[in-house]
Amino acid sequence: MSLASQAPAREDAPRWFPQRSALVFCAPMIVNGTVLPFFPVWLETHSLNDHQIGVILAVPMVVRVIFAPILAMFADRMEERTGILVWSGLLCLATAVALFWTQSFWPILLVFALQGAVFAPYIPVVESMLITGVRRWGFDYGSMRLWASLAFIASTLVGGHLIGLYGGAMVLPVMTVGCIVMSAMGLAAPRIGRVPRRAVAATGKSGQRASLSRFDLHLVMIGSSVVQAGHAMLYAFASIYWAQLGYSGTAVGILWSAGVLAEVIAFFFARQLSRTFGAWTLIRFGATIAVCRWLLFPLDIGYLGYFVLQCLHAFTFAFCHIGIQRRIVDAVHEEQEASAQGAYYFYNGIFMAAATFASGYIYAAFGLHGYYVMSAIAAVGLGCVIVAWYLQPQRAGSGGKTSESR
Repeated sequence: MSLASQAPAREDAPRWFPQRSALVFCAPMIVNGTVLPFFPVWLETHSLNDHQIGVILAVPMVVRVIFAPILAMFADRMEERTGILVWSGLLCLATAVALFWTQSFWPILLVFALQGAVFAPYIPVVESMLITGVRRWGFDYGSMRLWASLAFIASTLVGGHLIGLYGGAMVLPVMTVGCIVMSAMGLAAPRIGRVPRRAVAATGKSGQRASLSRFDLHLVMIGSSVVQAGHAMLYAFASIYWAQLGYSGTAVGILWSAGVLAEVIAFFFARQLSRTFGAWTLIRFGATIAVCRWLLFPLDIGYLGYFVLQCLHAFTFAFCHIGIQRRIVDAVHEEQEASAQGAYYFYNGIFMAAATFASGYIYAAFGLHGYYVMSAIAAVGLGCVIVAWYLQPQRAGSGGKTSESR
């Protein structure tokens, strides 16, 4: 039995829980929708080389993965875990403002790394809040999560248009607005309190060994994170490459938005996908598509070709993410929810940081052919997922019986 199936009546939920949760998740995506595709463009305006750009993008990721699991575990021990969101937003705002006064490599690296530290707990805590809504009250994860992706699209389109008009200098003002929204949405977040004792007892009666210490759970999170690390070169250098091809800021924004729109569609159908396919099937399929996506990227495929490859983000990210969130719900108690999200955030961050750091050197040495390395990275992640599936204790082939073996 899935832990999510034990949810009590929705009348117990905070008022407007799905709507408020969706809005809270939109806030950090406004920042990510600007930083992810366009911060490298801002860095180029400061005459930084490919190696320096790779370092500046990678170091904050390392900082995030150090702080995310620590602060997530701290949030699990708070009477109200969402209280951490307000100060995270305010400190992010302070670092965004500080970036206006940075001009060279070391000051930019220092301030951006600090922003990575204070940004670290926001998304894991919001993810844990959404999953709590799934566990306790049976809300649909995908219908709440998709609004964050729509916010990413809007931020990317607006940012791309402004950069097309005024250049890379517009990245910081949009980032600052996003940090203000993060602070405000932290105040609007639904207060869900700590997990009730009766909920802990109920999950403890599940037929599964519900624990964050399960090796197969960590291995599948690692495998999915390695697959996501294969996106590193896309995130770091795709906007620069597309601009070199002569595509406008708006055209580049459309390419980024196409990927996230496809992701939104996948999240919209998340409940139906989960009913039709097992979590393992979603993750394995997404990882397989990732291997193929990066094999095709170096080809001369034109704007339409890149548009189609961006749409594959529905599989390479959304399918993997939906599958992992379902595995977390089924594998751990609610009292460990933020810790589980922090662990997944840690794995995502550490592998993405390593791949981003390496991508600067790989792209400088091989150019577009470096995407073949990204394909190999995704293949390693797929291998980890397959091994994790084989090792899960409730797998039918291991003597257990569960729909999650699919």
